[in-house]
Amino acid sequence: MSISIGELGEVALSLTQGLATPDRYRGLLAAVQRVVPCDAIAILRCDGDVLVPVAWSGLVPEVAGMRLHAADHPRLAAILASATGSARPRPVRFPASSTLPDPWDGLMEVDPHACGRVHACMGCALVVDQRTIGVLSVDAVEPEAFAKLDDDIIATFAALAAAALHVSGLIEALERASQRQGVVLRRLAEEHRGDSTRLLGSGPAMQRLRADIDQVAASDLAVLITGETGVGKELVAKAIHAASPRAHEPMITLNCAALPENLVESQLFGHLRGSFTGATADHAGIFEVADGGTVFLDEVGEMPLAIQAKLLRTLQQGEIQRIGANKPSRVDVRVLAATNRDLALEQAQGRFRTDLYFRLAVFPIAVPALREHHSDILLIAGNILERESRRLGQGRMRLDESARTALLAYAWPGNVRELEHVLMRSAVRAKHAQPGATAIVIQATHLGLDGQVHSLPSITPLAPILAPPPGTTQAHSLREQQDNFTRHVVQQTLTQQDENWSAAARALAVTPSNLQRLAQRLGLRPD
Repeated sequence: MSISIGELGEVALSLTQGLATPDRYRGLLAAVQRVVPCDAIAILRCDGDVLVPVAWSGLVPEVAGMRLHAADHPRLAAILASATGSARPRPVRFPASSTLPDPWDGLMEVDPHACGRVHACMGCALVVDQRTIGVLSVDAVEPEAFAKLDDDIIATFAALAAAALHVSGLIEALERASQRQGVVLRRLAEEHRGDSTRLLGSGPAMQRLRADIDQVAASDLAVLITGETGVGKELVAKAIHAASPRAHEPMITLNCAALPENLVESQLFGHLRGSFTGATADHAGIFEVADGGTVFLDEVGEMPLAIQAKLLRTLQQGEIQRIGANKPSRVDVRVLAATNRDLALEQAQGRFRTDLYFRLAVFPIAVPALREHHSDILLIAGNILERESRRLGQGRMRLDESARTALLAYAWPGNVRELEHVLMRSAVRAKHAQPGATAIVIQATHLGLDGQVHSLPSITPLAPILAPPPGTTQAHSLREQQDNFTRHVVQQTLTQQDENWSAAARALAVTPSNLQRLAQRLGLRPD
């Protein structure tokens, strides 16, 4: 008994047509039953040491819920053992006189009372890349049903079943990954919408900020978002993207200060395999990934000059070129950028390209510091505490009068981010101090702001600070006076801390890196 080329073609065609459906094995089972005189056929998938039926014919419906341990079914164990060390295992036959129990005894659709038990049984392991992934079994009531059957026929069907099972598993994994990606994208979209509502505040400064966002969001203009560390520049970028026509496309963020110079270009524009040491595969840059959407360049003032020139080309011509590629490709991307540096000063000192600055700052937005909308502190604090109560699995959290007074008296050099961190710590402390309480009351002692109410170290009176050094002209602009004040505070703090930059940063409640960048901008040169 043999199988024709036409029959094999029909089986292959049926597999390709039904790979993504529950009946993807129907054509294979039907082909086996046309060629092999069997009463039952089953394909089982290996799941660890358990065999799970995935397709069958001639067996009762209850088979769908069965999980067969090979240790409990010696015939299945023998079939699996035959595949050891074999790229194409041969079928295993069990004579009618075999005393080994058959896994399908009493489960065949033919009248079980007429046959008592299965008499003819054979099976073949399903192997892919020398890995056993399942079993094909065929059974018949007639003891001599398979006597004239060529082993190669069952081996061929087993190879087809193995391919079908393997590809089916890949497709199901892709379907799961696709579903997961859809969930991730939906959650990201929800986070973008939710983050935009976190721009809390009702004072004039926040009203102006929202007005700027509303004006520019509907356009495709490049936006330069400026402001101190911790004011929420990324939230502003997300709010712009969420309110733009590109909201249904991704917004991809790159922190230009978080990567070494030799990796920034690859992250922006991508690279080809082998284009540099360590480039083991092709990599798409964020401009390719965000095509149709938005790219947010955080800390853009940290971008190396060499990369600035290539970014300028992208902004001017809408083209990118992967490292190692011999031709550019076009992208449609809106660019938002953020910095806590004074880019006007940076370009004057040759650290930032003037042409790139004007390309990025088509629509500049300044995010106010927390001290500029001081009246919103308690409103923002309430929002943070509500979120923290959910995160900690706690009921209501509130501030007492002493905590409110301390929050309003503090200068918040780290802005909203510092406020958030202070309240996160205080929520944990207050919960620990009030075990079992249904409503947690945060007191001033929980905030950890003792001795820091004015945020800055004690300094000499303001008038001498603002007075220009001998031989210089009077500073008239507000920015010049602020710089004079800040320069004096930093210098005096360094003196008090024995020129220890880390200690000075802690005293000023800023990070060491931000303090050094501030010092560079003000003309102070750290070692």
